[in-house]
Amino acid sequence: MVCAGTGCVSNRSMEIKEALEKELQKQNLEDEVQVVSTGCNGFCANGPIMVVQPDGIFYQFLTIEDIPYLVEEHFLKGRPVKKLMHTPPKEEAPVPKMSDIGFFKKQQLIALANRGSIDPENIDEYIAKDGYRALAKALTGMTPEDVIEEIKNSGLRGRGGAGFPTGRKWEFCRNAPGEHKYIICNADEGDPGAFMDRSIVESDPHSIIEGMVIGAYAIGAASGFVYIRDEYPLALKRLVHAIAQATEYGLLGEDILGSGFNFEISVNRGAGAFVCGEETSLIHSLEGNTPEPRTKPPFPAISGYNGNPTNINNVETWANIPRILLRGAKWYSEIGTDTSKGTKVFSIVGKLKNTGLVEVPMGITMREIVYDIGGGILNDKKFKAVQTGGPSGGCIPEHLLDTPIDYESLTKAGAIMGSGGLIVMDEDTCMVEVARYFLSFVQGESCGKCPPCREGTKHMLRILTEITEGKGKEHYIDLLQKMSMSIKDTALCALGNTAPNPVLTTIRYFRDEYDAHIKEGRCPAGVCKALITYTILEDKCTGCHLCFKNCPTLAITGEAKKVHVISQEKCIQCGMCSDVCRFDAVRCE
Repeated sequence: MVCAGTGCVSNRSMEIKEALEKELQKQNLEDEVQVVSTGCNGFCANGPIMVVQPDGIFYQFLTIEDIPYLVEEHFLKGRPVKKLMHTPPKEEAPVPKMSDIGFFKKQQLIALANRGSIDPENIDEYIAKDGYRALAKALTGMTPEDVIEEIKNSGLRGRGGAGFPTGRKWEFCRNAPGEHKYIICNADEGDPGAFMDRSIVESDPHSIIEGMVIGAYAIGAASGFVYIRDEYPLALKRLVHAIAQATEYGLLGEDILGSGFNFEISVNRGAGAFVCGEETSLIHSLEGNTPEPRTKPPFPAISGYNGNPTNINNVETWANIPRILLRGAKWYSEIGTDTSKGTKVFSIVGKLKNTGLVEVPMGITMREIVYDIGGGILNDKKFKAVQTGGPSGGCIPEHLLDTPIDYESLTKAGAIMGSGGLIVMDEDTCMVEVARYFLSFVQGESCGKCPPCREGTKHMLRILTEITEGKGKEHYIDLLQKMSMSIKDTALCALGNTAPNPVLTTIRYFRDEYDAHIKEGRCPAGVCKALITYTILEDKCTGCHLCFKNCPTLAITGEAKKVHVISQEKCIQCGMCSDVCRFDAVRCE
């Protein structure tokens, strides 16, 4: 199983697959070993990845040059190659399997059930893994009301961020008056560091199609859309291919499975506007208008696409539907917590040893994700915070690491679940700069329709920028908090309402860093350039000349084997001198 998700493809995994097929042919093994291109395996940081089944052996960081030796040793001689494994076995120890790797141990796959195990471009492999059985069950043995009741009983909540009960949302749309009804899959995914939806589409596009057809049957819709950002070319290609396959097999289109039910899916490519994560903005974009939110009510379930009842769910929500219908609401509702059922897919990125895509049961703690699955902080540095919920989310500090991951607990901590992006930060992160970065993203992506978001975030960004440049005033913190609450109360849409969250949580949990910037004129993390100074320590400098050779602005002077000096007028605080120094002779303060 060769990973062919975007991460591994960018690391030449398709060339590795080609080399593997050629080498198998050379060794006359092409009839004994099948090579399958799969979607994202999840352990993205370790790609290119190859998993050998049924052995369960996990190879990582593969290169084309590794292939001849790997084929000869493992496939010809039956000796797995230890040096290419994630966790090489000790002497006399059994060869570890993928299930032994800490990154995978606490995961529970539902939306990602077929991750890394099927060819996403082959509908037969999806069918072989019980694909479209849930659709057959719905169309041949359940009424639309039965389907909706099953989803309601499962406790599934929308995975796009708001967490509204999916079954109730479907029920509103079904009961809404209107001859034409529509369903939409939101695959726009605009959060920095997030790639959950992209990976699901790349790995298992038929699960989304099957979920949408089931949803359409329940709601009474004959047409649907997948709104996917154009920056996802591989996901788009596989989705379009899967739609064509499902249509050819009679699983999409007219008279599906001979039931008399008709449903078709169109694909719309988005231009990457973050505001299209808000459902009314997405609908406006689909209609050919400027993507701007509108006041609710009426909600899209009553008046959505072209004024018709419309139901929107994101990729992960749709991918859960076939599994729930096939295994039953009781099975799903027993996973997770009392108020947050099932599992959640997260992209875990940042200062972690193990980054990638994971699916875990609701209620797991942040500590378990960071240390058990993520492997701890990179270079064994100290954990500082984790940003949840994207740019509109909040920062969770170390003393809240044992917070269970569910909708209510994260909201209580000042953050949100969001669509599932987790960005982990270490001791070298400046939390004031983090707040400034996320606010700059939201401000730049604001549609500009309402003044609280358009003007409020602009002024907050100006204040944060002044603080990071050493120009902050003591009343700025109170001003930021007042502006934040005003924006939360008055912005038109949920994206504006949540925009101040990074600012509020960093002030709440890291007030000391704001005070240091404003009152002491220093950045404790040594990140804000205007507040840091690099100097060379006389008692440690050996005059090795490395800093002199690597300084981009020629700010360092000194003769070989003599103490060097940094000119503060020329220094741009890039930190190159500190990075290359082997003797800890450069001090940042």
